[in-house]
Amino acid sequence: MVENKRTPLYDEHVRLNAKIIDFHGWDMPLQYTKILDEHMAVRRHVGMFDVSHMGDIIVEGKDAASFLDRILPTKISQLKIGDAAYSAFLNNDGNIIDDTIVYRLSLDKFFFVPNASMIDIIFNWVKENSTGFDVRITNVSDDIACIAIQGPESDKVMADLGISYPGQFKFSLQNSSMALKTNSITNSKQLIISGTGYTGENGIEILCSSEDAVGVWRSALESIKRHSGLPCGLGSRDTLRMEKGMLLSGTDFHGDRNPHECAISFIVNNDTEFIGKNSLTKGKQVFRGFIIDGKIIPRSGNTVHNGNITIGTITSGTLSPILEKSIALGFIDREYSKPGTNVTIRIRDRYLPAEVSRPKMVP
Repeated sequence: MVENKRTPLYDEHVRLNAKIIDFHGWDMPLQYTKILDEHMAVRRHVGMFDVSHMGDIIVEGKDAASFLDRILPTKISQLKIGDAAYSAFLNNDGNIIDDTIVYRLSLDKFFFVPNASMIDIIFNWVKENSTGFDVRITNVSDDIACIAIQGPESDKVMADLGISYPGQFKFSLQNSSMALKTNSITNSKQLIISGTGYTGENGIEILCSSEDAVGVWRSALESIKRHSGLPCGLGSRDTLRMEKGMLLSGTDFHGDRNPHECAISFIVNNDTEFIGKNSLTKGKQVFRGFIIDGKIIPRSGNTVHNGNITIGTITSGTLSPILEKSIALGFIDREYSKPGTNVTIRIRDRYLPAEVSRPKMVP
């Protein structure tokens, strides 16, 4: 029997009495207190997440920029040093294998973050498609920890920790007494502070050596408690991202939807030739949010209807603490996708009234 993987912070989660669950082969905290409390801490104050299960893959060499332009639909070569970009790996059919964030460290060195369940698949995909390019591809996922600090008072935590906000989708290398070991991405004893996150709130993600993770976590935990914050688990991470209409790899897409269908057409740059480009279509359906009149929660696989006609499928659902209503994400035929359109969602033998929304349901 294969044992689950654990992040460098596993013992910290146990110490805080977190409820541990299996998440794609990882032992991860679902919650420390109540999911609702953790959700609202992020929306109103500040929350902290262990996201060290995510991957870290370096691409470097003379052809690194042109290679990434080929393997991603986004023109990565246009990124400035210190900039990051959201993108996705497409298969030959133009469908999303996994989404990612790419960071430019120098003219010829980049790294990107695949989702936890996709690390090996993406690493092999990138390696397989590197023939003819002068690049070195290294998987340093086991060497790097990532801690996300999110919420309107995250700036106060940064001040306590002596680090600064680099700007949205920007990152910087910052010296800190919390960084004692060499960061294998930068080959320096520095933290990578990234203006990114998965909650829709202002905040940062701290990428450090796995050996420094406990020290960073404990320092940040002391600070967030002073600012009415909480450590947060996967449960609130999911409800937070759903309110903001953020895609979840393996849940909202499974290699079966393209960027246009997933409402992320902005990642596609038509000026370059990339894998899957010639297969891209607008698609019959598009990713949308659904606001339900009531608190019965739709689940993945529930169908969306216009009268007796099936016009869509739900992929994610939850109860929105902010809207105090059930919400869902899923795909709907484009002719019914205008925000404000009234539809019904079938849950068992009931048809619940719902309103179509942009994926981002909470401003």
